[in-house]
Amino acid sequence: MESTKSDMPSGAPLPEDADIGSFSLTPPWLVDISKLEWLGEISSLRERTHAELPALIKQRRLPPANRVLGTGYQLAKALFLWNLIERRSGGSVSKRGISHRLRDAFEELGPTYIKLGQILSAGNGIFPEELVGEFKSLLDQVKPEPFSVVRKTVEAELKRPLEDIFSEFDSRPLAAASIAQVHVAKLRTGEEVVVKVQRPNVAELVRRDLAAMSWIAPALVGRIPISALANPPALVELFAETIIEELDFRLEAANMLDIAQILAKTNQRALIVPRPHHRFVTRKVLVMERLKGFNWDDVSGMLDAGIDTAQVVSAGMIAFMEGAMIYGVFHGDLHGGNLLVLNTGEVGLLDYGITGRLGEKKRLAFLRLLIGGTINDVHMQVSALRDMGALPLDTDLEAVIKELGLEGPALDPTAMTPDELVSEIRNLTKALLGFGAKMPKELMLFVKNMIFLDSAMVSLAPNLDLFAEITQLATYFTSKYGEQFAKDIGVDLRQTPIDLLGVKESLGLDPSTDTLTYKELVERREIIRKRMEAGGRNRPARKRISSTWSFAKKLASKKG
Repeated sequence: MESTKSDMPSGAPLPEDADIGSFSLTPPWLVDISKLEWLGEISSLRERTHAELPALIKQRRLPPANRVLGTGYQLAKALFLWNLIERRSGGSVSKRGISHRLRDAFEELGPTYIKLGQILSAGNGIFPEELVGEFKSLLDQVKPEPFSVVRKTVEAELKRPLEDIFSEFDSRPLAAASIAQVHVAKLRTGEEVVVKVQRPNVAELVRRDLAAMSWIAPALVGRIPISALANPPALVELFAETIIEELDFRLEAANMLDIAQILAKTNQRALIVPRPHHRFVTRKVLVMERLKGFNWDDVSGMLDAGIDTAQVVSAGMIAFMEGAMIYGVFHGDLHGGNLLVLNTGEVGLLDYGITGRLGEKKRLAFLRLLIGGTINDVHMQVSALRDMGALPLDTDLEAVIKELGLEGPALDPTAMTPDELVSEIRNLTKALLGFGAKMPKELMLFVKNMIFLDSAMVSLAPNLDLFAEITQLATYFTSKYGEQFAKDIGVDLRQTPIDLLGVKESLGLDPSTDTLTYKELVERREIIRKRMEAGGRNRPARKRISSTWSFAKKLASKKG
């Protein structure tokens, strides 16, 4: 690749390490794979990390008593205070009260529960907005560790006094979250960096919490209402798979390089990755290039700077889907705290502790899942979900399709009574669990990211036509990868046009509807949410409820 080629949105020439990854135009240093001292052990490290999982989630005869009692105390205290103070006020006061008290309890319980709260914060449209709003503060506003603890960790990991490496080191963290906190610093060689420092004893705390969750999860099956929405032991396994990868920053640095390389290969240079340092990366410390820009929710600031916010989120959507569909690797934890928008319009993608990785078999199944949704092929979607691990391999697919009414006419949920809506979702959930459905980690991460990007459209591109955006995405992937898709899964999109009629039906819309903006879509969802809240006891509901993201979104909503 020629370094003078102007592929960046700003039109500036690419840096010399552009063939390695999509990085910033003003490199504090150049990435040289041969000089990355920590990179050689990544493969074996990743294998050891995954091999540890069965021991972490095995069912135990006896629980870690102190942790179970401590967790119960914090949650009971939150519920007691809410019941005593806010609950009697009802309405929004009650909702804000329970959400705030649960948020405080999760922070008090430590990194595992903070991470759980972060996952809940991405559930716009699934969880109450008060809960989502409260838990968003757990993304980067958790109580930080004292600087003395940070200094001790950095010096122990880098094996040198802090001042020997950094000429400046801000004692106040730029952000603090579940596993680590981030500090701004300057190397003695002059480069501005951010330093990610793991909280002390976090690995031990996470392992203890997983042991407690694994012990209690089987006892929850069929015993409390929420267990009707999921398989608690399977959720613990899914959560363990996600959080265990974040405990070694060498894996995160390797993830950074993998994503950066995919962005470069696909020429998606509207997204950039901070460069990890070639020497200062250890299990608990990660030194990387500092990127500066607008916070993701600073829409007015971006507009004042002349940034096309609709293009920003559209570019993010394409790059995210392209990595998953073509290479089977994607950033697994998109949220506002992990994104910066530079003055030039590029998006700085941060925090690579969680990455979705699809083996070739799962990548092809995932590709069939998305293509099946595009052409409205229900059989292709259900078989793809089976091959991804969402359904047992011996599942009778025709029975699934029939039981869930996936080929029948969709019913507009905004036209259903509250009782009908609640009953339909419960019946759907019961049917899914009856078939042994579960949520594979990679699918959960993908759907969670899609929910975030979907909600980002509401603030960054509220007037963007949903149908036009779907058509644009389909046109892009068909023109660029049509031949590869035909070879991979035997479906030639160049000969199979996108089925917008199926999309409209899945949303419960009249076939004659020409446009639907994201703002209008949110209004429809708000109607559904209010009816869900008003829903009471079960009443028979015989028609299939529609779904924005088809069967995969249904499964994700009910499992997570």
